[in-house]
Amino acid sequence: MHHVTEALRLPSPAPRPQSLAFDGDKLWMGSIDTNRLYALDPRQWTVIEEEKTPGKPWGMTVVGDEIRVICGEGEEDDRIIRRFVPGHGFKTQHAIECPDKTGSQLSYDGTWLYVSQWYNRRILGLDEQGNIVREIELPRGICGQCYVDGNFFVVTTDDEESDDYFLGKIGADGTGGFTDLARIPFAARALAYDGARFWTNHREANEIVAFEM
Repeated sequence: MHHVTEALRLPSPAPRPQSLAFDGDKLWMGSIDTNRLYALDPRQWTVIEEEKTPGKPWGMTVVGDEIRVICGEGEEDDRIIRRFVPGHGFKTQHAIECPDKTGSQLSYDGTWLYVSQWYNRRILGLDEQGNIVREIELPRGICGQCYVDGNFFVVTTDDEESDDYFLGKIGADGTGGFTDLARIPFAARALAYDGARFWTNHREANEIVAFEM
């Protein structure tokens, strides 16, 4: 299996970049070192907005003009999905507790939010009240995911301490089987798509990487 083709490898504006989302114009990154979100101009690579998060920003996705962020909160790092409105900050309304209080990455298909549970190796579709409406099993731990044109693209690994990571794909309803597409030769965290390239974090190197298949 071939490796992904790196297009860009850029320094993160903050240590330990963990979550990513692309809103059509800006690349949003969440750092679990600073507990802040950063909006990046992907062309100039400048920070144009930043905001303190209610907890560690483990995963996020764009929902219309807003962003949903999985925040790890409290001593137990309980995972709660929070609303963030760019330019206005985090909102207390419509927070959703993740199933089992766990979840590390987030995506949105236009109707439902999808939370991935790394160690349970599954993606859970949630309605607006947080009820589970779909469950998709995967063969490995999930450390990145995004929804593109009816499919989930995912970053997976069997060993998070290794550099043995994979880019894969599965249909939105879980049917049709899982396909490995390429190797990612570093410990990747998060996955976002800007319409042309994927983005992920090489978290422990404090770098953000754009790649092509």
